[in-house]
Amino acid sequence: MTITEAMHDLSCDPLAGTDREFLDKNGYLLVPGIIDPDWLEALREQFEAMCAAEGSAAGLEVHQEAGARRLSDLVNKGAEFDRVYTHPRVLAGIYHVIGRDFKLSSLNARDALPGEGNQDLHTDWGQPRKGNSFNVCNSVWLLDDFTDDNGATRVVPGTHVDTPQPGEVLEDPAATHPDEVKLIAPAGTVVIFNSHLWHGGTKNVTGDQLRRAIHCYFTAREYPQQLNQRQYLRPETWKRLSPAARYILDVDLEI
Repeated sequence: MTITEAMHDLSCDPLAGTDREFLDKNGYLLVPGIIDPDWLEALREQFEAMCAAEGSAAGLEVHQEAGARRLSDLVNKGAEFDRVYTHPRVLAGIYHVIGRDFKLSSLNARDALPGEGNQDLHTDWGQPRKGNSFNVCNSVWLLDDFTDDNGATRVVPGTHVDTPQPGEVLEDPAATHPDEVKLIAPAGTVVIFNSHLWHGGTKNVTGDQLRRAIHCYFTAREYPQQLNQRQYLRPETWKRLSPAARYILDVDLEI
């Protein structure tokens, strides 16, 4: 199988022309209404159940962060997440950015706690690109409204193209950038963004608002995954997945 065959099996259509143009120019694209209300509630419930069950170990498979609730390895933690990394419209955006065979790198979640969450501007590719190709692309699945105050992700449009790393040119990558845009959108929205784009979380300055999001992150197939899916995959997970889903996870082998 190839990624184009897997996407065909999942009924993926190419991005509309205006969406392609916006994504190419700015490095990100907001896609509203991807998560329907019932699915949104199921994802929220599963998020809270996992945080309660995993406690201080939550997120250990990939990353823990002071001031934020983190979860990792969501592929194995509920069938509710299967549609996240196989969603046709989102995969079309990922393919448009990477432009060649790709796979899931990791499926994690993050909730910036009140008073916390500010991150340095950064990219998810910490080395020079080779040629004109892009190697990584992320999608942020909003489980809560992203507002100006609750820690919405910020991006600097256009910085995905031939731009140095933020730390190489900015005096303070944690400071507000004059060209930054906060990704303010309602719950149920998915933001596709080229992971070579400068981005980072902002501080949740509310007293009590949640800012839960799933990060569904993809890489060109020739590069390692952030979480080795073959190493972590559980037999019960493999059995419920379609051949296309197994290919996207890079676990298309019998276990």
